[in-house]
Amino acid sequence: MPKMKTKSSVKGRFKRTGTGKILMNAAYKRHILSSKSQKMKRQARGTRVMSVADQTIVRKFMPYDR
Repeated sequence: MPKMKTKSSVKGRFKRTGTGKILMNAAYKRHILSSKSQKMKRQARGTRVMSVADQTIVRKFMPYDR
């Protein structure tokens, strides 16, 4: 059976932790930041753990990243 391909967009956007959870960057931090509150911009820094429901979808696109 041929190898499954990992989605190219998933390679740069998500990372898997040692326990199998998926890390992602926060959304809404790219442009038009003047209209967003300081609290929202501060909380959008760094990475966060993806919700379990979304993790099942993303895992289909990264088959060999264990």
